[in-house]
Amino acid sequence: MLVWALSAWLPGAALADSRSPAITQLRLEQADDGVYLTAQVQFELPGVVEEVLEKGIAIYFVAEAEVYRERWYWTDLKVAQAARYMRLAYQPLTRRWRLNVSPVPITNSGFGVSLNQNFDTLADALEAISRVGRLRLGEVADIGDDATHPVSFRFRLDTSQLPRPFQIGAVGQSDWNIAIEKSARLPLEKAK
Repeated sequence: MLVWALSAWLPGAALADSRSPAITQLRLEQADDGVYLTAQVQFELPGVVEEVLEKGIAIYFVAEAEVYRERWYWTDLKVAQAARYMRLAYQPLTRRWRLNVSPVPITNSGFGVSLNQNFDTLADALEAISRVGRLRLGEVADIGDDATHPVSFRFRLDTSQLPRPFQIGAVGQSDWNIAIEKSARLPLEKAK
């Protein structure tokens, strides 16, 4: 009753809660060539970030995962980690959205080895970013074949790669804070 009264009295609080990022799916799969993590992230892009994108300035997202092996005598041992770096930019001449995906940080000196995709709408591009599919963590021999594994997954908007004026303006503003982390014990499922 008290929660309902507070949410009715503070409509901004209920809106902020519905807009906060969330991880809706997290799965660990074993395939013939290794162990993969699949995740689904739900988030909304704030208006300030959309305006920056529409001006042709790229924004960067990072998805990171770590797998641990439990030890009864000490802290858990990190056995694998992986990251996926994503760069989203608007191309004003073609009026399309370009997404670069790479296993290494994307820098100004070049994209290195990356997958490029073009999208007609921002919604389609954000849907592709929110699906982190088959992030390769390593070999089964390195990770182990236990029934369950402690996994830590993080997804964030990387403001450190924005141009300097935007980095300074983003400090302390909650609109630029898109970050979510989840730790869970996941069963190692066989790939279909």
